[in-house]
Amino acid sequence: MEQLAPGGRALMTLGTSSPSWPGLAVIERLPDGSVEAELRAVEFGHRAGTGAAGFDRLFLSARFRTTIATAAGRTQRSRLAPPEDTARGMWLALDHLHPGLVRHFGAENLTIGAPACKSWLRVKEAGTGRWDVTTDGPRDIWAEIQDVAARWRAAGEPTAYRIHLGADGIQRAASPNDALTWQLTPAPRETGDTR
Repeated sequence: MEQLAPGGRALMTLGTSSPSWPGLAVIERLPDGSVEAELRAVEFGHRAGTGAAGFDRLFLSARFRTTIATAAGRTQRSRLAPPEDTARGMWLALDHLHPGLVRHFGAENLTIGAPACKSWLRVKEAGTGRWDVTTDGPRDIWAEIQDVAARWRAAGEPTAYRIHLGADGIQRAASPNDALTWQLTPAPRETGDTR
């Protein structure tokens, strides 16, 4: 931010440990020298770190995808619809509030896995206003999605969140009415970084 001149703008993709739902951070230095920043839910974003370790953060392995598609798991019938793909502000909040989830966008139905603990979810429409939700593993991904979706609706279904840049270095994202907020996780420091 120190490098921004008045009227300057910096853009960067901001994700979590598994950025299936990227956010675009837009930071602007206003003519009076003050700084405003927001996190916008976007469909596509730069995915850094697609080396051996980073690739698993972005895509579910073929073995894990097969497990999700074929394993029995626990199935429940729900009248709660999964959020639409276009509810990007909700998915962005989910990614930050419940990190470690990776969406399998190539699946016919909503399919999400948590590679670190091997939890997974698949949701299939089972008639008008009903869905079969199949899950497995220690995380209840369906409950996580529904919790964040309810909070997102209460926040007015935002597509962008203000970024508060604290003097103490703590940064947080907040919906316009502050009904949905979270602390932004700082990026890990590179070896040799003395800041």
